[in-house]
Amino acid sequence: MSKQEAKKRIEKLKREINRYRYYYHVLDKSLISDAALDSLKHELAELERQFPKFITPDSPTQRVGGEPLDKFKKVRHQVAQWSFHDAFSPEEMREFDERLRRLLAKGEKTKIDYTAELKIDGLHVVLTYEKGIFTQGATRGDGVFGEDVTANLRTIESIPLRLESEVEAVVEGEVFMAKDVLEKLNKERSKKGEELLANPRNAAAGAIRQLDPRIAAKRRLDCFVYDLSLANFLLPKTQAEELKLLTKLGFKVNKNYHYCSNIDEVIKFWQDWEKKRASQNYWLDGIVVKVNRRDLQERFGYTGKAPRWAIAFKFPPEQATTVVEDIKVQVGRTGALTPVAYLRSIRVAGSTVSRATLHNEDEIKRLDVRLGDTVIIQKAGDVIPEVVQVLPKLRTGKEKKFVMPKKCPICGGPTYRQAGEAATYCANKKCYAIEKEKIIHFVSKKGLNIEGLGEKIIEQLINEGLVSSFPDIFRLKEGDLEPLARFAEKSATNLIEAIKQSKKVVLAKFIYGLGIRYVGEETAVILAKRIGKETQKRIIGINEFLKIIKKFGLEELREIEGVGEKVAASIFTYFKDKENIKILAELADFDLELEIEKFGGVLAGKTFVLTGGLSTMSRDEVKQRIRLLGGEISSSVSSRTDYLIAGENPGSKLTKAREFKVKVISEREFLEMIK
Repeated sequence: MSKQEAKKRIEKLKREINRYRYYYHVLDKSLISDAALDSLKHELAELERQFPKFITPDSPTQRVGGEPLDKFKKVRHQVAQWSFHDAFSPEEMREFDERLRRLLAKGEKTKIDYTAELKIDGLHVVLTYEKGIFTQGATRGDGVFGEDVTANLRTIESIPLRLESEVEAVVEGEVFMAKDVLEKLNKERSKKGEELLANPRNAAAGAIRQLDPRIAAKRRLDCFVYDLSLANFLLPKTQAEELKLLTKLGFKVNKNYHYCSNIDEVIKFWQDWEKKRASQNYWLDGIVVKVNRRDLQERFGYTGKAPRWAIAFKFPPEQATTVVEDIKVQVGRTGALTPVAYLRSIRVAGSTVSRATLHNEDEIKRLDVRLGDTVIIQKAGDVIPEVVQVLPKLRTGKEKKFVMPKKCPICGGPTYRQAGEAATYCANKKCYAIEKEKIIHFVSKKGLNIEGLGEKIIEQLINEGLVSSFPDIFRLKEGDLEPLARFAEKSATNLIEAIKQSKKVVLAKFIYGLGIRYVGEETAVILAKRIGKETQKRIIGINEFLKIIKKFGLEELREIEGVGEKVAASIFTYFKDKENIKILAELADFDLELEIEKFGGVLAGKTFVLTGGLSTMSRDEVKQRIRLLGGEISSSVSSRTDYLIAGENPGSKLTKAREFKVKVISEREFLEMIK
């Protein structure tokens, strides 16, 4: 990036971040997620680090917060309210540690240890005590002036009105709303037709800014205190001792803080809490890391806006901002053309993302995504990243619109779009991309799960003329593989052995692997159960499978619970296609054993929907347990849904569950249910 390009980018980022910060901090409205805003600020800080001459006093990196509202009396803080620099990876934390070591005298071997505290997602408040009596409570505001919200803070029972000793002190903490309180409040708001509160920070801020303290009292807010910033007595020598003193004085302190003798222990603490943050009844967005010794804190001092001796170590965001560098089209097993955004690499939800799906032509038009756009991408767990929002005010004028190709980018054949569908398809059924993707799907983990037969190997086998359809996989011999690149004698033997083991496969996985349009995991399980009712056997061959499935007419398929009209038509058409029947007949020659699972147990007759990120099990593991215990899985919430399992950052399904009065349970409650 040239200096001129960097200058323009910095100016645009500053304007947008200041606009978002104004809405978020002053008006209590979130235009984009905290994770996305953090990503923009992180990009700005990095650009300013690379081009320091473009740093200006009005940059969002040079100030703490926006202007306070005029609804309450303004108060001047006795102690400046700092914010923290952010880190998003272990590498950035090690750089933080190295920066501190460079501030020590040359040759000095002073030990730098740390205190790590959970970073609560709430509203920062400043509490003033005179002779041990609570006299004033204020919001952070712009770091110099805040808003006097004493009356509302007095309603929070965890904030003491009198301390254990008559001291003069200013302390800082975080006001928050517990998860179960927010859920109950949203249920009440839903009944009244009021807008639901989207996040805990806005819920806490909205309650504190109520002009009537009686309304604030009903919100049942809570508060953790974590800093003694001013006192008329000698402050403790370490941060860990300070937290203990705050507890002794009568404040509620989060007990999950941890002393770390070095930066590696800090990283380990962060990794542990990233996995178990959902277990708490409050929201966490990271940890705050502070140099433990006060004398070192004083030596290291402050930059223009933040302490050098502390940093916010954020958990991997599920949303982030990046730039669309290109848009290319992929062809799937059904022939559907899927536009994919090639992105400037960014870390999201713990992994590096360089591509995100744009779904289809209609979605591109709805988002108005263009090459060169700055976009918000979203990723949750193992879900494929997707572009969720464009930031048009960051455009330079050089962005280019995308047009869906009229010809298949792989085979050059014509494309078409069916009436009523959003997808565009390649018309050539023998398209190389379609054949390749079909085989990849067939041998995938959710299909036959043939270890060692990945995308590159399949592509190699197709190019060598060894594989062109499913049966060819079972015709492979070690002698076919050993002469090929990537194959030594051992890897050839391992792959042939894996293919042999795949001949015994769960029927639902086999059905899924066939790649029937609209038949996903859940529908495959439903169909396997229905076939299981037609036979008393635990294992059947492909010929018997075909005999049973061919008996089902279109009406009979439609009547199967969970199989809609469109899906039934697709299944019926698939098993009437002569080419598909020929392939299945060839597969029958290799004596595949299709295992019919026994389903039944404590979840029999119950339908579950999943939303949000899970911490102790993957989604696939949860689904498997539900099925084996007799339950059903649905991808959408309806009046027939019994339970919604809600993980971290639940989506719109949570709102819909409340509309249908579906019982919402946590991952922990689900595990208790099936214990």
